[in-house]
Amino acid sequence: MAGSFTLVCGGDDYLVAREGGKVWEVLCREVEDPYSREIVDGAAGTVAEADAAAAGFAAAVMTMPMFGGKKCVWLRAVSFFSDTVLGRTEGAKTALEKIARVLEKVNPAEVGVLVTASPVDRRRKEFKRLSELGNVQVLGDDKGESPALRILDEELSKCGGKMDPDAAYALVEKIHGSSRLAMEEARKLALYADGQPITMEMVGALVPPFGEGDFFEAVDAFYSLDLSQALAAIRRHFFAGNDIRPLISALQNRARLLLQLRVLSDAGLLRGGVNKTSLAAAQAKFGSDFPEGVKSAANVFSQNPYYLSRLMETARKVKVKKLIDIQMEMVRAFSEAIERPAEQEAVMIAAAVRCLAE
Repeated sequence: MAGSFTLVCGGDDYLVAREGGKVWEVLCREVEDPYSREIVDGAAGTVAEADAAAAGFAAAVMTMPMFGGKKCVWLRAVSFFSDTVLGRTEGAKTALEKIARVLEKVNPAEVGVLVTASPVDRRRKEFKRLSELGNVQVLGDDKGESPALRILDEELSKCGGKMDPDAAYALVEKIHGSSRLAMEEARKLALYADGQPITMEMVGALVPPFGEGDFFEAVDAFYSLDLSQALAAIRRHFFAGNDIRPLISALQNRARLLLQLRVLSDAGLLRGGVNKTSLAAAQAKFGSDFPEGVKSAANVFSQNPYYLSRLMETARKVKVKKLIDIQMEMVRAFSEAIERPAEQEAVMIAAAVRCLAE
């Protein structure tokens, strides 16, 4: 039964949907009757919806075309195959069990089956079971490379756009790694630039922060150590109606990474700069102190080497004591913002002046 269906999965829903669409086109070439091509929605927000998706999929696979011949079924955008509140429920596990039982009985000569899921928890026994039954494609699993960066490069190539490497990373940070938005923003910026290289200034002015982003522009301006640049970015942050708390959190996260880089540099482990080789050597010595596979600002080894090489420019300029002082100023700013919630911009400006004014 190996290879009786195809499972396309990964953490990036856009990449999964795009690749799934390609597989579906291939399946549909073998089925001339459009009524023998059936798509079942696998997105679910509740246990009842997950059970309905499993039941709909089972009915689609088991119901053969009225006039015979082969059919194809796509269980699309399954959302309860992950380590989420819904995914951990017994109801969702039961729904996945129903899907697995159907897939065990699929005859690929009669029914072509495609399942797409995002995100997925590959530690689960259900995933291992499906991997043994069908062809599994896991997307967006390149270590050290953001899928959004790859999509950005592809789209810029299509529309003839050019982008500075720093601007590309800034864009991905602002859109919080969304591949779908990377594609749209690449087109917009390429049109605006009109053949000229897309710069950091263009990204800062034209790309809005998305989701729970890290307010890249304001954070980058702050750690440029240029007070006037930092103040201008802070004013834009509050003019856009943003709150002080996520900005303080992002500034603290950057300070954590800078502290780790500075300490590793002072220890002589990053003398040649930050790259895959030097980072791997440092990780071999200190990596056991960090949780494996968990990406956070508290774990320098979980970050992209290119991103860290940019931060290293700042880390070399700022001593450990200064970085600790900045963190303490952020704590002070947080306390003041609670006491003076109507004066958040003034609180943040005062903190920036205390940190950066010489």
